[in-house]
Amino acid sequence: MHDPANATFEESLERIRAIVEDLEGGELSLDASIEKFREGSALLNHARKLINEAELRVRVLTEDVEIPEIPHD
Repeated sequence: MHDPANATFEESLERIRAIVEDLEGGELSLDASIEKFREGSALLNHARKLINEAELRVRVLTEDVEIPEIPHD
């Protein structure tokens, strides 16, 4: 199993896609399928955490920014 704690969002997403492909292939044993599912779940939680952190950073950055209106001719 890959360690999701050190993965970037993009790496997590790529690995999740590979896991889904493996699971949909139908050639894994039950135990291997469960392990892949467990890894995918951990990666998904990590990716969600990274998205939440990114959203928070964007909110902080845009909190005090006033966006001027663009006049329409």
